[in-house]
Formats: sequence, C-alpha cells, structure tokens
Amino acid sequence: MLTAQRNSADLQQVQKDQRGIATDVEKWKAVAGRDEAKDGLFVFAVRSTGIYCKPSCPARHPSLEQVIFFSQPDAAERSGFRACKRCQPQEARPSARAQLIQKTCRYIEANLDEKLTLEILSRQAGLSPFHFQRTFKRILGISPRQYVEARRLEKVKRSLTNGETVTKSLYNAGFTSKSRLYEKTPPHFGVSPGIFRRGGEGLRIHYTIVDSRIGRVLLAATQRGACAVCMGASEEAVEAALKEDYYAADLHRDDEGMKKWTEALLSYFDGQEFPRDLPLDVQATAFQWRVWKEIQSIPYGQTETYSDIAASLGTPQATRAVARACATNPVAIVIPCHRVVGKDGSLRGYAWGVERKKTLLSLENKVQRT
Repeated sequence: MLTAQRNSADLQQVQKDQRGIATDVEKWKAVAGRDEAKDGLFVFAVRSTGIYCKPSCPARHPSLEQVIFFSQPDAAERSGFRACKRCQPQEARPSARAQLIQKTCRYIEANLDEKLTLEILSRQAGLSPFHFQRTFKRILGISPRQYVEARRLEKVKRSLTNGETVTKSLYNAGFTSKSRLYEKTPPHFGVSPGIFRRGGEGLRIHYTIVDSRIGRVLLAATQRGACAVCMGASEEAVEAALKEDYYAADLHRDDEGMKKWTEALLSYFDGQEFPRDLPLDVQATAFQWRVWKEIQSIPYGQTETYSDIAASLGTPQATRAVARACATNPVAIVIPCHRVVGKDGSLRGYAWGVERKKTLLSLENKVQRT
C-alpha cells in the first residue's frame, strides 16, 4: 500500500527548509559568479587536474565539460580528487549571511500562525527590508513571502493528513481565508487540499503496467503528469497499491494512451536514464521538492548518501528528514530515490523493498561497467 509503505505519517515531521542548489546549471552559475553564499553547500571537481574547489575559488575556471559536482568534500575525495590548496574547500562553511537567513527561517517555522510581513522579518534579522529581501532571495532563491507561503502550505497538509477539516487547517497555518489557501495551492500541493483528503475524488487517473526484473511496475498519471509509481508481484497487487491513495478517483488502465510512459520505463530497464523532463503531478512540501530535485541530479549508476544530500541543501542536520522525503516519494524510478544510500554504503530502507532497491542499483552498475 502506498500510504503504509511510504510511512506518510513521517511527513508531519519535516520542518526546516531553505532552497538549495538543485541542478548542475545553477551550480555552474554559482561557480562562474564565484558566489560566496554557496560555499559550504557543494564543491566542484576538475577532471583534468584532479582537484576540487569551493564555488568562490578565485582560480581560473575550467570548461564545464571538465567539471563534476559533489555535495561534500568527502564525496569528492572518495572519487579520487584532491582539495585545492588555494581555496581550501574542506574548510568552507555557510557564510554569515547564510547563517542569518537560516536563523530567520527557524523563526518563521516557529511563528507560522502569526503575522509575518517583510518588515517584521527584516527587523528580526536586523537588516533593512530592502537588504533583507535581497539577501534572502540571493541565498534561498525565493522571496521571504514565497518561503512563508510554502511553509504554511506544508502545515496545512500535515493537518489534512491528520484528519483536520480544511477550514481548521488553513486558519491554524496562518491563512486568513479559504481563497488565500486555494490561490496558493498549485503547484506546491499537486492537487487541491480537499481532493487530497478525499482520496482523489473527482480526479481521472490513467495508468499502465509493465513487466520488469523487479516484478510488475505501474505508472499512473493525471492530465498534468505522473502521480504514482507502484511495484509488486502481480498486476492485482500494484493496482491495489494505487487504490490505497486514490480510492475515490476514476482509475482507468490506458496502455495505448500511456505509451510514452511505457517506453520510458522499458528504456530504463534496458539501461537508459529515465527522462527528467516528463511532467509530474505529486503532492509535496517545499522541502520534499528540494530533496527530490537533488535526487534527480544523481547520475545514472551513481549513489549519494542521505547526509550528502542534506549537506547539499544547506541543512546538514536534516539527514533524517531527507530519509523521510525519500520514503514518501510517490514516483520511484522517475525520482530515483534508490540511488540514496547510508553513509556506510548500506541500502537502508526502500518503500518497495530493499531487494528491489538492490536490483535497481545492480542494473545501473552493470550498465555503467559495459
């Protein structure tokens, strides 16, 4: 069952958030601009020299084709790269400004049901509204207002998951009316809060099933994008898993209409990376989205640890929250959470069974070696 197997109750524990750097394009932009605010969030290594640096390194930049990004210095060193003696990336820490914004984010988390204007937050940070807004957006990539709204949506979702009414949930999260909640819902929520709480009532979901070396794999999608991936020993098992979360939705098997998804799945099991540009329609908090985007950036055939990802997001203490985000991933393979392992290399958990995780990693490693 999707809900039980992914331990969705753990979702309620996910709290701290700041927007990290999710894609190689954004990381390269930070390197090209020698952005000190990104020091401590990732390092980049140069194949031709065998050296890795922090984003603000003053040395001459290599071509992008020579660059590999890592979440932490340890990951770069495990891959055989040496630390740059000029910028000393192993000693990089988030800047004072970044730490100030992290402190402000913690204040927001603790006061979601209070008024949180730009003036109030800038005063809390000890900066002018103008400089606070600019600093916040430079470090997190979103405005203070967007961050507050994302956190409030997360709180609403936790309340809905616990069975609270939409009205009570929105007021407890700091929204002043239902209209304020619903206008802020897409795209963060995936579907509206009411539909989510009612098991997908009113949704029409198409799905297809393929046979693979890990058993039957079901991929379901709304008109907006993929919303679920289920794995099991039989077609009945994967269909039952889909119905667990979407028991009130109009479910329709459509192998022909889902042909592009089927081809993507079959190509993956034949050794190709699953396309990253296919649309998604999943319920997620801002923190989950950040973790999932980071996971999608892990190259085919490689792995990262939960702590690597936490560090890359600028929240090294959030290893358990990263693990919970992996456990609540509704679209396995599409978002390849099987590539996330323990610090000691152990497989840890997997929503669809550790043996399937082992098989998927073995498949990718085998392809990489050929």
